[in-house]
Amino acid sequence: MRILAVDVGTGTQDVLLWDSEQALENCPQLVMPAPTMIVAAAIRAATAARLPILLTGVTQGGGPCAWAMEDHLRAGLAVYATPDAARTFDDELEKVAGLGVTLVSDDEARALRDVQRIALRDLYLDRILATLAAFGVPTALDALAVAVFDHGNAPPGVSDRTFRFDYIAETVNAPTGLAAFAFLRGAIPPRLTRMEAVARTVDPDLPLLVMDTGPAAVLGALDDPALRAPRSLLVANVGNFHTLAFHLVDGRVVGLLEHHTGELSPAELETYLERLGAGTITNQEVFDDQGHGALVADPVAPRPERLAVTGPRRGLLAESRLAPYLAVPHGDMMLAGCFGLLRAYAVHAPAAAPAVEASLGAAWQAH
Repeated sequence: MRILAVDVGTGTQDVLLWDSEQALENCPQLVMPAPTMIVAAAIRAATAARLPILLTGVTQGGGPCAWAMEDHLRAGLAVYATPDAARTFDDELEKVAGLGVTLVSDDEARALRDVQRIALRDLYLDRILATLAAFGVPTALDALAVAVFDHGNAPPGVSDRTFRFDYIAETVNAPTGLAAFAFLRGAIPPRLTRMEAVARTVDPDLPLLVMDTGPAAVLGALDDPALRAPRSLLVANVGNFHTLAFHLVDGRVVGLLEHHTGELSPAELETYLERLGAGTITNQEVFDDQGHGALVADPVAPRPERLAVTGPRRGLLAESRLAPYLAVPHGDMMLAGCFGLLRAYAVHAPAAAPAVEASLGAAWQAH
């Protein structure tokens, strides 16, 4: 069985071509620039060349590409965008137009001349497969698993941060655990428009699972043998753009927080994690600090026995007095999200579970 796992972040996209017939260490892997970084570079090149741009494609992750687009406008250059592409920057299209972006239909976009055309998408499946093929790797797939960060399509007037955190709080203690943040193609909730956009770019005949990036990384981090023993555990994924931390007791989520990594100093992150572990953190303090929010489901839960950290910005806690353990599932921290995707696929497609467990070992179990 061959599953391509692609974890799409803000800085990188991390790729694992898992093959049940190969030792895990021999499975091809890539760590490449994230799609938003690729689009941002294309926009900056157009800015330097003083060219108007036309953004087409589907809704993808923002951040760097949004900042590059705003710089392009500030340089006095035109930005045209189709509605699906424009939702990358805000689900409320009038707000995108308010930035100075000219919204055009697909027909109008095809008629535009003398513009630099830039296609938006989160999944560069064609490029990934071409890269693998260039090294003689067979590219026939049995399934595809993709992780993206999805704010969700918040109703007008509702904060994206609030809308996303409400979704996390509703989902966090589902019977399938962190795998509840993953969906097969036909089960993607309509509110998760970025995941739905990924599905629209994939051959409908290819089995597909999509998942949120933070839970995928934490689920994958739990494959580190050092995290099997503690009954009470704090696991933080410190990503390039978002930090998501869970307090787990016997496999049950008793608390969580999500914040923007760029808003956090090492000392602030330390304090938030301490308060999360103690059950004293509040949703309001995190939201007021430009984060998404916090949840304490059990304020008297046992204090964490260990803090485990994963993610590309884990260096924020390198010198922490909390003595964090840098999780390295299967010896590769950058692929934690890909391992989480495989674990989630095994939950949602049980026929794959025996092969996944034969390769990765038994799934993490509550005490």
